[in-house]
Amino acid sequence: MKNDKAIVVFSGGQDSTTCLFWAIKNFKEVEAVTFDYNQRHSLEIECAKNIANELGVRHHILDMSLLNQLAPNALTRSDIEVKEGEEGELPSTFVPGRNLLFLTFAGVLARQVGAKHLVTGVCETDFSGYPDCRDIFIKSLNVTLNLSMDEQFVIHTPLMWLNKAETWALADELGKLEYVRENTLTCYNGVISDGCGECPACVLRKRGLDDFTNGRF
Repeated sequence: MKNDKAIVVFSGGQDSTTCLFWAIKNFKEVEAVTFDYNQRHSLEIECAKNIANELGVRHHILDMSLLNQLAPNALTRSDIEVKEGEEGELPSTFVPGRNLLFLTFAGVLARQVGAKHLVTGVCETDFSGYPDCRDIFIKSLNVTLNLSMDEQFVIHTPLMWLNKAETWALADELGKLEYVRENTLTCYNGVISDGCGECPACVLRKRGLDDFTNGRF
C-alpha cells in the first residue's frame, strides 16, 4: 500500500487522528477531509485544521450543512441533551446518515484527487450502537461506491475490532500516544485533550486510557 494514495475521514478526534497516523505510516500520500455540518462545536474543525497543518497533510473541508437541517441531534443542537440511549434506543448523539454521506463524498473527492483508499475510524466494538459504524455497513457501502463510480476503492477501518484501550495501544505503537492525547477533541462539551471527564465520550476515552495504562486489554 505504500505506493498508493489515501483519503482519511478526519474529525480531529482520538479515533480519526489515530487513523491519520496509521494512514501516514501505510500509504505514500495522504490527504484528509473534514465535514462541516454545523456541529455543536466549531472547535472540532479548528482542531482538525491544526493537526493537519502540523503534520503537513493536505486538508479539505466540505460543507455538509444540509445534514444539520435534516438530522437534528445532540451534536448539532445545543438545546438537545447529550445522553445514552435508553431501552434499546440510540443515543441522542446519533446523526442519521452521517457516515453514509461522509464516506460517499469522501469517495467522490478521492476520485478527483486520484486516491483509491478511504480510511475511517468507525468501530463496532465501542460504537454506542450506531448502525453506520458496523462492519457490514462499511462492506456494503464499499461495493456501492465502486459500482456507482466504476472504481476500485478500498475502505479501511483500522479500529473496527478494537476497543478504546486497544486504540490507545495502536497510537502508542505508532509512537503518537501523547500527541493524540494532548491534541485531539473527543469531548461532547468541546474540551480538547482529556476533555470534561463527564460526557459519554470522555468517560469511554478515559476508561480506555486507564485500561491501556494498566495493561487491561
